Amino acid sequence: MSSKGGGTALSRRNYRLASDTDKPKVTGIVNEKLLSDYLHHVFPASSKHGPASATYRKTLNFQDLGAHLERLLSEDEPAEDGTDQVEGRLGPSTVVLDHTSGFEGLLFVDDDLLGVIGHSNFSSIRATTCAYKGKWVYEVLISSEGLMQIGWCTLNCRFNQEEGVGDTPDSYAYDGNRVRKWNVTTTNYGKSWAAGDIVSCMIDLDEGTITFCLNGQSLGTAFSNIKMGPGVAYFPAISLSFKESVAFNFGSRPLRYPVEGYLPLQDPPTADLIKAHRLLGYMKTVLSTCIDTQEEKLTEKDIGSWQLKGEPTVLVTLAHIFNYFAPLMCKVYLVEDVLMSFLLGILEGGGSVDEHPLIQQLLDLFWLLMEDFEVNECLKQLMMSLLRAYRFSPIIPDLGFQIHYLRLTTAILRHEKSRKYLLSNVLFDVLRSVVFFYIKTPLRVKEAGLEELIPTTWWPTRFDKEGKDEKDLRHETADERMRRRAYERGCQRLKKRIEVVEELQVQILRLMLNNKDKGTGEASRYIFLNKFRKFLQENASNRGNPTVLCPPEYMVCFMHRLITAVRSYWDEGKRKSTGAISSEEAYVPPQLFYNGKVDYFDLQRLGGLLSHLKKTLKDDLATKANIIIDPAEIQATSMDDLDEDEESGAAQRPSGAAAMGGALARPSWLSSPTLGRANRFLSTAAVSLMTPRRPLAPPEKVKVRSLPVEQRTEEDIEGSHGNDGLLLGRPLEEPDQPITEKSLLEILDGIVMMYNLSVHQQLGKMVVVSDDVHEYAVALKDTEEKIARCPGRRPDILEELQKSQKVFAEKLNHLSRRLAWINATIYSKEKMLDVYWLLRVCIRTIEHADNTGSLFAFNPEFYLNVAMNSYSALKNYFSPSNSMDELPGYEDTLTQLAAILAKHFADPRIVGTDIKDSLMQALASYVCYPQSLRAVERIPEEQRVAMMRNLLAPYEQRPWAQTNWILVRLWRGCGFGYRYTRLPHLLKTKPEDANLPSLQKPCPSILLQRHMAELLSQDKDMAASFLNSVLNQLNWAFSEFIGMIQEIQQAAERPERNFVDTRQLKVCATCFDLSVSLLRVLEMTVTLVPEIFLDWNRPSAELLLRRLAQLLNQVLNRVTAERNLFDRVVNLRLPGLESVDHYPILVAVTGILVRILVDSERQGIARAASVLLSDPCFQLHSIQHLLGETEASTAGADHKHFSLHAYTDYISAEEEQKVEQMLAFLTEESKQAAATTAPTSEDDLCPICYAHSISAIFKPCSHKSCKACINQHLMNNKDCFFCKATITGVEDYSKPAGS
Repeated sequence: MSSKGGGTALSRRNYRLASDTDKPKVTGIVNEKLLSDYLHHVFPASSKHGPASATYRKTLNFQDLGAHLERLLSEDEPAEDGTDQVEGRLGPSTVVLDHTSGFEGLLFVDDDLLGVIGHSNFSSIRATTCAYKGKWVYEVLISSEGLMQIGWCTLNCRFNQEEGVGDTPDSYAYDGNRVRKWNVTTTNYGKSWAAGDIVSCMIDLDEGTITFCLNGQSLGTAFSNIKMGPGVAYFPAISLSFKESVAFNFGSRPLRYPVEGYLPLQDPPTADLIKAHRLLGYMKTVLSTCIDTQEEKLTEKDIGSWQLKGEPTVLVTLAHIFNYFAPLMCKVYLVEDVLMSFLLGILEGGGSVDEHPLIQQLLDLFWLLMEDFEVNECLKQLMMSLLRAYRFSPIIPDLGFQIHYLRLTTAILRHEKSRKYLLSNVLFDVLRSVVFFYIKTPLRVKEAGLEELIPTTWWPTRFDKEGKDEKDLRHETADERMRRRAYERGCQRLKKRIEVVEELQVQILRLMLNNKDKGTGEASRYIFLNKFRKFLQENASNRGNPTVLCPPEYMVCFMHRLITAVRSYWDEGKRKSTGAISSEEAYVPPQLFYNGKVDYFDLQRLGGLLSHLKKTLKDDLATKANIIIDPAEIQATSMDDLDEDEESGAAQRPSGAAAMGGALARPSWLSSPTLGRANRFLSTAAVSLMTPRRPLAPPEKVKVRSLPVEQRTEEDIEGSHGNDGLLLGRPLEEPDQPITEKSLLEILDGIVMMYNLSVHQQLGKMVVVSDDVHEYAVALKDTEEKIARCPGRRPDILEELQKSQKVFAEKLNHLSRRLAWINATIYSKEKMLDVYWLLRVCIRTIEHADNTGSLFAFNPEFYLNVAMNSYSALKNYFSPSNSMDELPGYEDTLTQLAAILAKHFADPRIVGTDIKDSLMQALASYVCYPQSLRAVERIPEEQRVAMMRNLLAPYEQRPWAQTNWILVRLWRGCGFGYRYTRLPHLLKTKPEDANLPSLQKPCPSILLQRHMAELLSQDKDMAASFLNSVLNQLNWAFSEFIGMIQEIQQAAERPERNFVDTRQLKVCATCFDLSVSLLRVLEMTVTLVPEIFLDWNRPSAELLLRRLAQLLNQVLNRVTAERNLFDRVVNLRLPGLESVDHYPILVAVTGILVRILVDSERQGIARAASVLLSDPCFQLHSIQHLLGETEASTAGADHKHFSLHAYTDYISAEEEQKVEQMLAFLTEESKQAAATTAPTSEDDLCPICYAHSISAIFKPCSHKSCKACINQHLMNNKDCFFCKATITGVEDYSKPAGS
C-alpha cells in the first residue's frame, strides 16, 4: 500500500539504508547471522511457501527487509477484479446521509455526514445507499431519548413535517420513545430506549422481514411480508423531532453488535484490516523478543516490560513496520478494530494504570516513528473511538465497560506530549470530552443488573397527616427494618462501584490540570483553562443552538469531578505555601470581576452592563484599585452600545458565512461525539441560520482585556515578580496574602458559572424519581388499606384492588432501584458537600466584594443566583436521604446567607430587576421556615433594623407584593384566627407540594415585629406614607377582585357552554390573596402600634383611621351581603379559585376590628367607634353575620351560614368572646348614634361625599368640605377641588348658631 496517510503529499522519513558502507554501523554489535535470524523470527515467511528451514532460508538484512515485507503484505491482498463485491445494493460504497436531496424539514448534519440533529417539528433524512436483496444491517447510536422513528423506506416515500418514516405505506420504523412500531398504523413493540443505547436495524430481503435489536438483544420480528420485487429497494431512514439527535454507523466503524448472517451496508476495509493485524503481530514479536549479543541468540520476554532504549536494530526494524503501519492508523475503522483492542488488551490484567508502562513506551514510539500529522490523526480517532465506546456501552453491575475505557483514556493522557496535543486540538474542539465525566442512569433496571446488586427493595410506608414521610423509626416493624437495612446495604454496594468510576474520572481531570509539565511547552493546566473558558462561553451565549450546548446531565457530573480535582490541587498548594488559605476557606477575590483579566462574555453584572460601569465607576477604579481605563476604550464601548444594531449588521454582511461558521464551528454534543469541525445546516425551505446578534468573538475594542482567551500564557494568569496576573488591582479592603494558584481561582469561578448555567436546573429535574416513589408508596398504602376494608361479598372489587396493588409494587421495585442509582450518582452525601462548599464559596466571594463599596457593582449576577439556588437545592433536593443539619458549620452559613439576603434585597448598587426579584423571593422563602428565620434573627441588630426599614418603604413603584408577603409571614401565628397552615375548607384536598414555603407551619418572629413597631412609632412620616400605600393597594386589590368575580359570575350564568379563562381565575385568586395579606399587615400594624390610628395628636392618624374604617366596611358589605355575588362564586368551587372563601378575609377584618374596638384604651375605642359608625357604608348586620346571627326571615332552612362559631379548631374561645363583646358594644353605640343624630339639611353636607357634615374651610379660597375628603385629597394634590387655587391651609369650620 503506497498511500501516505490519507493521500497527503508529505514525504515519509526514509529509514531504508543507502549503501553497503553504512551496514556495519547499523547492525552495530549484532552480527549478520543473528540479525538474519532476528528478522526471520519477526517476519516469518507465510506457510504458502512451504516451511523454510533455518538452513535453507535466504539471509535477511535491512537492505532486503523492505522488499521482503512488501511481499509478505501483498500475499493477502484480494484480487482487484471486484468479484468479492456482494450484490444486492445500489449507491456509493461509502454510505452516508443524503444531505443533497434525501431529506425533509430542518436538520443539522455533522460534517462526517453520519450524525444528525432535528431542527424542526419532525424532520426526516435517508442514506445514500439502498438494498434490494440479501440481508443487511446498520446501527444507530441514540444520543437523546426523545421522539424518533428509525427504520427503512423506499425512494417513493414522501415525508413532511407531520409524517415521517413509518407513516407512509412503504416505510417501516421502530420508535423506542413510545415503544411502538410504525407502518401507516402502529402497534406496541420492543422496549423503551435511553440516551446511550444502540439500535440495530436489520432487513432480510430474501424472506421479506424487518427486525430491530436494542443493545444487541433482539426485539423480535417487527414486520414480515414487506413489499419486494423489481423496482423496490430500501434506504436506511430516520425521522426525529426538534433537538433529538443520533449518529449512524453503516459500517464505517466496526459494528458494536454484529448480527450473524447480516452484512453491514458499507463493506469493511478487509485488505487493510488483514494488513494492520499482520503488522501489529510483527510489532508484538519485536516487543517480546530480546537479542542476546553475548550468547548470540534470541530470547523471549514479557511484552509488558518492553522499553524504548534506542537499540538500533530494534528501532530500524520498527521503522520498517511503521512505514506501512502508520498510514493505516489514520483510518477510523482500523484504529478502533486494531489499535484500540490491542491497547485495551494491555490493560486487561487489572492493577493500577501505572503498572502498565508499555502504553507510555508505545506512545513515545508513535511520536518517534510516525509523521506528526499521522500521530495527530491517530490519537484523534483513538480518543473518538474511546469516547464513543464509553458513552454507548451498556451498564452492567460492576460498570466493567466504563472502567475499562476510562483506564485506557487515563493511560493515554498520562503521556505528556499526547495529552497536550489532545488538550490543544481534540478534547474540547473536536469531541466532547465532558462525556468522559458522565455516568449515565440506566432506564431499564433489569438489564443494568441492579436486581442482583440490590436484591431487596424498600420504600417509606408511614406518612403523617400532610402526606410527608415520617422520620420516626420507632414504629418500624422488624420485617420493615430488615428490608430497609438490606436495601441500604445494596445501595452502599452500588455506591462503591460508582465511586471507582468517579475516581478514574477525577484522575483524568487531575492530569488535565497538571501545571508542572512545562518540559514540552505550556503546562497542561493553562491549555485546559483557556479551553474551559471557551466551553463556558459557548454554553452561556448559545442558549438556543443545540449543537453547542452541553446537556445539563453531563454538566452535573463534570462539575462534581472538577470540584474534587480543584480542591485536591488547592490543598496540595496549601501544604507547600504556608500563607495560603485552605480550600475550606476558598473564595474568588473581587478584583477578578473588574480588572478585565477574566472574560465574563456578556453576562450581567450587579450594576448593569460592563461598559456602563466602566464609564460611571472609572474614578472609583482609579482610587480604590489603581486601574486606569483608557478613555478611548470607554468611548469605543459606549459608541459600540449605541450602534449595536448597525454594527452587527455591517460586520455580518461581508462575513455572513464566517458568522455562521462561527456559530456552528463546533460539533454537536448530542449526536456522534466523533465529529469534525463544522456542521452542515440542512433546510428544505432554504432557511439560512440566523446570525447571532453580535458576532461570537466580539470586536477587540469591546474587551477590557488586553488578550483574548486563547492567547493567554501562564504569566498572564499566575503573574510573576511585580505582576499580579489575574489578581491585578487589589483593593485596600482585600487582605494582602496569597490565596492559592491563580489558575485555580479562575477554574473555581468557572465552576460557579457552570452551576448557574444548568446544574441547578438538572438537580431539580432528577428529584422527580423520589417524588414518584413517594406517590406510588402512598397509592400502594391506600390500596392495601382498601383491600383490608373490602367486604367479602365483593370478590370483583377485591380482584381489581389486588391488580392495582401488584402494579404499584412492581413499579416501586423498579423505581426504588433507580432511585438508589440516582442517590449514588447525584444526591450522595459527597455531592451534597460539594454543593455546600460552592454555597460557602459564593457567600465568601459576595462578602469580600461587598467590602469594596461601589466596586461591588462589578460582581457578576450569577454569584448571588448560585448562593440562593445552591441553598434551595440543599434544602429541597438532597433531603430526605441527606439532611442539611449534618453539614459542618451549617448554622453559621445560614446566618451569613441571611445577612446577604437582608442587606442586598434593597441594595441600590444592584440594578437588575430579575436579580432583585430573586433576592426578594429568597428572603420570603427564608422567613417561612423556623430554622432559617432564626438565622435572620441572628444577624447583627443594625442589619435587622435596616432590613425592616426597607420592608416598610411605601408600596409604590416597587414589587410590594413580595415584601408584604414577608411581613405577613413574620406575623402569621400571632393574628386573630391566624394559626392555620392550610385553610379550613382545603384540609380534605391534597396539597400540591407539602414543601412549598406557603404550606409551612406558622413561625412568627417577635423580635422582627418589635423592630417594626419601633420604626413605625418613631418615624411618623414613614408610618403615614407606609400605611397610606397599604390602604391604596388594598383598595385596588379588592376592587379588582370584585370586578373579576362579577365577570366570572356572568360567564357562569350564560346558558351556552363556556369556559372561564384559567388565567383570569388565577389573577382573581391572586387579587383575593393580596387583599387578605394586606388586611393582615394592617392587623399587624394596628396590634403593634395602635397609636398610628388612635392617637389623634399624630398628624395623619384621624385620616388613616377614616380610610381604614371605609375599607373595612366595604369589604364586610361585599362579602357578607345575603346571597351575594361572593357567595355564589365561592359555591361554584371553580378550579383555580380554591383559596377564595369567607374564612380568610372575614377573620382578617375581624382581627382589626377587635383590636381597635375591644383591645384598646377607652379613648381609642370611643374614637374608633365614632369613625366606624359615622362611615355611611357601616351596616350592623355585616358584623352580626360574623357570628351567623341574621334575620330569620331571609335565611332559608337550606342555606348554611358562615359563622365564626363553626371554626372552634381555628378560633379560641377567648377570641370568640371578644367578637361577641364587640358586637354588643357596636349594637349599643349604633342605637345611641341613631337617637342623637338630628336630620341634617342637604346644604350642610359635604359637597364631595354627601356623607358627613361640612367641617373644614380652605385658605385662601374659603371653599368647604368635610375633613376626611380634604385630608385624603391633600395627600396627592394641593389644588382646591372647586377653583383649582393652591390651598395654603385648612381650618376647622362649625356652623354659626344663628343660621
